[in-house]
Amino acid sequence: MSIDWAALGQVFGVTLAVTVGIVGLFTVGIVGTSPKPRPEGAAAAVAAPGAGARAGAVAAFALCAAAVAYGIYLIVAA
Repeated sequence: MSIDWAALGQVFGVTLAVTVGIVGLFTVGIVGTSPKPRPEGAAAAVAAPGAGARAGAVAAFALCAAAVAYGIYLIVAA
């Protein structure tokens, strides 16, 4: 039995990059939906996220869902 170490290294590298990318996208989505603190003297203590931040968060969550769906497709199709 022989182990192809180059192929194993490639799988490790791609897995690490995709994992960091998906976690980063999910983090962007969480930050985009979180309320932002307002400066002192404002009417309320926190402000709702703006339309641009919410749209970016929805896009980030959609990309995460697409990555998960693609992974499930790869597993089931085989």
